[in-house]
Amino acid sequence: MYRVLVPVDDDPDRARGQAAFVADLPGGTDEVEAIVTHALTPEQAEAPEDLKSVDRVETVRLVRDTLDEHGVDYQLAEARTPPADGILDLAAEFDVDQIVMGSRKRSPTGKVVFGSVAQQVLLEGDVPVTVVGAHEA
Repeated sequence: MYRVLVPVDDDPDRARGQAAFVADLPGGTDEVEAIVTHALTPEQAEAPEDLKSVDRVETVRLVRDTLDEHGVDYQLAEARTPPADGILDLAAEFDVDQIVMGSRKRSPTGKVVFGSVAQQVLLEGDVPVTVVGAHEA
């Protein structure tokens, strides 16, 4: 089984890009398992227990639904904050083979640095990290 960690933020277009990438991985849907995660914001983490499930995040549901449509097995996991640390912890916990990060369009100067979360995951991760662009509906 090839395991992929899919940490989504709050941007639906980036989440669609990540889901499309995972759905198109070679090997067929019976050989790929996705771990979909989102680091809850401090406000979300302080919500009552029944309201702070990662499944309540719109982009997590979007990725989940897309993976369902393509027959890709997945499970949901809540990442701790700060997000980069939570992503790296989950990658180790689930022994993933790859991390699929979303990326936003940036200016030429901004392209030099992906962003603090993506950059930290790229630099500190022990598995390949793929950065994919947005996929508009």
